[in-house]
Amino acid sequence: MQIRELSIPDSYEITPKQFGDDRGVFLEWGRFDRLEESIGHKLDVVQANTSVSKRGSVRGVHFADIPPSQAKYVTATYGAVLDYIIDIRVGSPTFGQWDSVLLDDTDRRAVYIAEGIGHCFVALTDNATVSYLVTAPFNPGREHGINPLDTDIGLVFPPEAGELLLSPKDTDAPGLAESAANGLLPTWADAKAFYAALNEGN
Repeated sequence: MQIRELSIPDSYEITPKQFGDDRGVFLEWGRFDRLEESIGHKLDVVQANTSVSKRGSVRGVHFADIPPSQAKYVTATYGAVLDYIIDIRVGSPTFGQWDSVLLDDTDRRAVYIAEGIGHCFVALTDNATVSYLVTAPFNPGREHGINPLDTDIGLVFPPEAGELLLSPKDTDAPGLAESAANGLLPTWADAKAFYAALNEGN
């Protein structure tokens, strides 16, 4: 597989090599020994989640407090989504910027998103099925959101998504500037210190 760092530091696109024959296809959708070489520590998976979404559904922007926050390894097992990785770490050289990766059941890519980075996706097909491996269990008291339509972030949703479907939780979430002003966002310094501690404990 190929592992490529995205324009947002500490996030990666993983593209597997697929082996097909008249029976179908085989691939390794996770090689965490290879991922460890890129991120500097083992991926300690403690929870696995799956979402199934209608076309146009937007989920995110979501993040959790550091520590421990939640690193994510995300792939689409059916259909297609455009996955967004948003740098919300105050003080980061790419703060407020984002990158995106098409996750679908054709190329079968995955993304790795380190702790403290914002995550969002939009479903491009009906029944788009996304599976997430995460490094910390869900803790509602430490989970936060940013409005995915916030103009300070400026996510661009492709026309294939059609009419956007958002939950009240996400549309009621504050924007990036308000979240920063209220001290809700992780800092670049805290994130890098946490990554270093993970690497030292490896």
